[in-house]
Amino acid sequence: MPRNRSGLTLGEMRPNQADAARALFASVLNRRGLDLLDGVRLLEGVLREQQGSFRDPSRYYVSVFGAPGRFPWGWRFEGHHLSLNVALPAAGHIAVTPFFAGAHPATVRDGPDRGFRLLGASEDIARQIMADLDERQRQTATIANRSFGEIVASPQREQELGNPRGLLLGEMSNGQRMLVEALMDRFLGTLAADLMAQQKQRVLEQGLATFRFAWAGSLTPGEAHYFRVHGPATLIEHDNTQNGANHIHAVWRDLAADFGRDALADHYGQQKHR
Repeated sequence: MPRNRSGLTLGEMRPNQADAARALFASVLNRRGLDLLDGVRLLEGVLREQQGSFRDPSRYYVSVFGAPGRFPWGWRFEGHHLSLNVALPAAGHIAVTPFFAGAHPATVRDGPDRGFRLLGASEDIARQIMADLDERQRQTATIANRSFGEIVASPQREQELGNPRGLLLGEMSNGQRMLVEALMDRFLGTLAADLMAQQKQRVLEQGLATFRFAWAGSLTPGEAHYFRVHGPATLIEHDNTQNGANHIHAVWRDLAADFGRDALADHYGQQKHR
């Protein structure tokens, strides 16, 4: 829902400022990532038509923390159903999580954008994974009969992640593991090439075999469901429960390095500071 946020909105910017903001986004995102940002705002326009003018695609805020170029510093682009957080804690270090995106409606059912599914590819891949599992694997992957109603990686619920559940990728076939990697790529694959390579290397360093894929809720399309990929540090969640299972919340977290916190610790551990 709309709430007070800090920063300068896109609607308040002069054209040259809006162009600079776009260039800032493009410094960490590729074309697909920029399309994701645009898609979230497009859906805000759909909601504006349905719910009224308090929905506003121009009410997305750019905030800068610190002085650009003087470490540590960072920035955020945030609004309804979007939060992209970029931290530069030290030279050569950059963090791009947490990265949250939502889609309401998950499937646009009428109007000129009818059929648009901003986050639909993730759901399609997850369903393909479940369909490809044998009965034993599917039982292990299914961690609840009902969806959780919201992503779990929130300040009030993070303790639920302390005991990872689901099917280990080490117990999957090569084809099944490739589908899980494709699912992770729906977030990691939105990054600029250099950052994408870094983040994929970070995933590999955690040991893909130790990651788990989990599903909760119905397997029937159109009914409430939830799924996640959970590694030692990497967590990707997708919940579609609200508004008749037509309202998605999805997030990519680095549980050890959100907002660049472990990069900063590494930097100070290796350097002498007065």
